[in-house]
This record gives sequence, structure tokens and C-alpha cells, in this order.
Amino acid sequence: MKIPSIRSTLLAGMTLLAACSALAEEKFVYLTNWYAEAEHGGFYEALAEGLYKKAGLDVTIRMGGPQVNGMQLLAAGQVDCFMGYDVQTMKAREQGIAAVTVAAAFQKDPQVMIGHPETVKTMADLKGKTILISGDSYTNYWPWLKTTYGLSDSQTRPYTFNIQPFIADKNVVQQGYLSSEPYAIETQAHFKPTVLLLADHGWPPYATTIVCMQDTIRKKPKEVAAFVKASMQGWKDYLEGDPSRANALIRKDNPNMTDDELANGIKQLKATGMVLGGDAARDGIGIITDARMKKTYDMMVAMKLLDPAKVDLKKVYTTEFVKDLKILP
Repeated sequence: MKIPSIRSTLLAGMTLLAACSALAEEKFVYLTNWYAEAEHGGFYEALAEGLYKKAGLDVTIRMGGPQVNGMQLLAAGQVDCFMGYDVQTMKAREQGIAAVTVAAAFQKDPQVMIGHPETVKTMADLKGKTILISGDSYTNYWPWLKTTYGLSDSQTRPYTFNIQPFIADKNVVQQGYLSSEPYAIETQAHFKPTVLLLADHGWPPYATTIVCMQDTIRKKPKEVAAFVKASMQGWKDYLEGDPSRANALIRKDNPNMTDDELANGIKQLKATGMVLGGDAARDGIGIITDARMKKTYDMMVAMKLLDPAKVDLKKVYTTEFVKDLKILP
């Protein structure tokens, strides 16, 4: 009988160990809210660095987009968690979808209103202007904006995600995403528009949240906790270190994304304290608080965007996965 050599025994052991390690990695799918961009950088950083792998997860990041209904896919069990935002998650609860926010990568919503510098300097200047907004804005930020600043539905026109109508008329204001439309206007029209970040004027929701179904949290609490922790460490590393590896993965998923657009996105995230500012500066990246969630909930109820009889605030979110993380900037 042939006796195995020490080398072959070691190799067999290493192969078995690698196989066991691979088996131990739990598959986990996270769906984003748009095409890959700098605003997703922390998740791609965690993937690029191997943080998910070290946490025992085999993570797949799936891109969202204009034709992707993320909440529907989440409810159908086709993804483990989804990149959501508070207004959407609370509305989903009202419709009977047991979605739960477990972390908030962004302490602010990147939603902005954009005006010409000659005609718009403050929110007060929105009065009397033609305002281009998308259809879902009417059940999102528009009721708050209209009530807070005394605006009217008669001022609004459809926003078709084309910046040319805005460029052509100095009395037009349009919605936008902090790092997207303002940058496009600067590069195409060669002027710097006035950019008003709604979050800096009292709009309360978190954004770029991690939303999971209640059943997923019950069945896979360790996996959810591992995903949240690795993701928030990814955000810290992406914004405080070298983002090149994550950016390479972003460009792989979204070849239309340029280096300049990524650099601009990172610049805006840093300048506004989107990830590292607010409560995150004190309590850690990804933090969500009872007070902040109540503020959004109360605002939605007051604007008649939410039926409090159908939505229990305590079921909309949990601080369980972020309260003790303390991943500080």
C-alpha cells in the first residue's frame, strides 16, 4: 500500500480547507437604486477590498436603473437587501410590504433644486419660476417643498431627465441629484448653476439606505449584520483612502461612467458630509436614530403622504445593526 507523502497530505488538507471556506461564504445579493456610480462607492469598496469575503459573505451587487422596481424585487425575495430611501420604505409599509431599514449610508438625501445664478440664489427665489419635477416627486419631496416655501402646483412641469429646457430658459428651475445634473450643466452649458440641497433646508429623510425584508432579518441576522458592518467600513475606506479599486469595479458594471464623473461624485460626498457628517461624525457611519426617523414619519403624516393607521413607525426601521458599530470618520 502506497503511503501518502507529507506534501500530498498537506495539499489535500489545504484543498479541503479552501473548499470548506468557499462553502462557508453565504451568498448575499444587494440591489442598488441606479447605475453604478460614486454614490455606491462604499459597497464597491467593500467588494474590492474583500471585506465581504472576510465577513463570510459572497456578495453580488446588482445595478438598479429606471426600469428596475427594487422594492418589488425585494418583496419577491429576488434580492436580500435593497438600496432604498425612507419615504419609499414607509410607503411600502403602508402597502403591506414588510420592508425594514437597517442602516443609512447617507445622512442626507442628495436631492437638489437647480437654478440659474442670475435668477435663483435662495429657496425663496423659487416663487414664480417654472419648476421641472418628475412624476414621483409629487408623492416624495414636492408636498414638503411646496408647503414650506409657499409654492404652487401650477408652477410645475414634467422633468424628462433632459437638461436642455433648463439651459434654454433662465426662469426655469429643475430637480436634480447632487452629483449628476449640476455637473452635466457645468460641462455642457459652461456655467455654474445655483444648487440648493433640500437636506440643508430641512428635508429630513436618510438616503442610500440598506433595506431588507423583515423575514430576511429574522432568518439571516448574522448575514445582515456582516453585510452592514463591511459596507460601512467600505464607505470609510472609499472616502478616506484610495478609491481606485472600487472605481474600477464601478466602471466595469457601468462603462459609461467616466473618471471625471467619479471624481466629482466623491468630491460632492466629501464636501456635503453626506456619509461622514451629521450623526455619523459622532455615532458612526451608517447610523440611524429614533429622532430622525420620527421626524420623517411625522412630516409624511402631516403632508398626508402616509396613513399612520397603516404604518407603525417602530416596524419601519431598526437600530440593531448600527447602534454599536462605531465606524467613525
